[in-house]
Amino acid sequence: MPEMNVAQPAPAPAPAVAVPAGRAGFRRLMINLGIAGGALSALYAGAGSVLVPQQIEDIDRAHKVAVLGLIAGASAAFALVFNPIGGALSDRTRSRLGRRAPWLIGGPLALLVVLVLVGQIRTVPVMLAGWCAAQGLANLYQAPLTAVIPDRVPRARRGTASAVTGVAMVLGGVAGVGVASLFTAHVGWGYLVLGLLMAGAAISFVLNTTDTSSADTPRPPRDTRPVPARLADFLSALRYRDFLCVFASRAASLMGYFLIVGYELYILTDYIRLPGGMRPARGIAVVAAIAAVGALLAAGTAGPLSDRLNRRKPFVVVSSAIAGAGCLLPVLSPTFGAVELYAAFAGLAFGTYLSVDAALVTLVLPRQETVARDLGVLNIANAGPQVLAPLFAALIIGHLGGYRVLFIIGGCCGIAGAIAVLPVRSVR
Repeated sequence: MPEMNVAQPAPAPAPAVAVPAGRAGFRRLMINLGIAGGALSALYAGAGSVLVPQQIEDIDRAHKVAVLGLIAGASAAFALVFNPIGGALSDRTRSRLGRRAPWLIGGPLALLVVLVLVGQIRTVPVMLAGWCAAQGLANLYQAPLTAVIPDRVPRARRGTASAVTGVAMVLGGVAGVGVASLFTAHVGWGYLVLGLLMAGAAISFVLNTTDTSSADTPRPPRDTRPVPARLADFLSALRYRDFLCVFASRAASLMGYFLIVGYELYILTDYIRLPGGMRPARGIAVVAAIAAVGALLAAGTAGPLSDRLNRRKPFVVVSSAIAGAGCLLPVLSPTFGAVELYAAFAGLAFGTYLSVDAALVTLVLPRQETVARDLGVLNIANAGPQVLAPLFAALIIGHLGGYRVLFIIGGCCGIAGAIAVLPVRSVR
């Protein structure tokens, strides 16, 4: 796409990239990155799928669907704003441990404090404020963590690196749901445990992996342009067609995912016929475990295979299409068996998507010196659906046909995500 004709200050040199030395260095980086990403995924899955919905049900059972939609949507708006801000700030940060390190340590520690407070909340307005703050801090951490692969992994190994982080996210999500399901009667302890795991993993990552010092790297000159010009530059990656296509594909696919996942507890409570004696929270843990098996098989295969074949697009297209088609199973049969089968399909699709889409994303970034900022912009495609999906889901559940229609619309979003990535030209 054509560049906008806006005067820009000359960029400062990008900090040196710390490529891990040899197999041992790469292995150490991958292990620690996987643990850090998995712990963040555990927090998102455990709190988002179990603790927050349970806490809202305890506070206001009669209006739980609408309240969850409000809180999830508003907090995701904070994620949408803070993720690119966190990326841009970490691009400009200078320290002996690397430009990302202060955010990789400070963000989780601050978030831990907020999570402890969130666990004590007993009113809807305060819950809204507390979870918005938690999402903002989580994304100040997530943005620089996401930038580690393009910062420190050679292009030829990014499929493998993305597979590692994809597997870690799946395992972390299952672990987070499992941990959270143990604390449905005492959600405060659940938040504390998940927060401690994430903070410990983040500190371990910084201490056990070596990044290039950025202390002596000049900062970019101060931007004195008008705010509209600075905003246009901030979002300039969207002017590149391939970046925009990947953005649209991710937004559509994740919209389908978040339409359903945020309401899993209520789906298993109010729509799906559970086996005798099974509690909804236990059902979520079972579904998460099934999805994890499929995701692990797919992620462990698809990422390295995409490196070997030097192909990314076919994997993303197929995974998005499978995820969309799998949503029809609970529509045809609202039983727990159908949900288990849906989870298996979703796991295979999600594992493939995680391991390959992350690599595809790093290959359509316009500039190395603004990697974290542009990844933060791309992460609007993650946060945007999280803002809109709970609001749309609450509307669909309450007024447009209920949970059955919710699954149908989720499936259509997955198909749209598959179609959107087809026009990408710079990556095969």
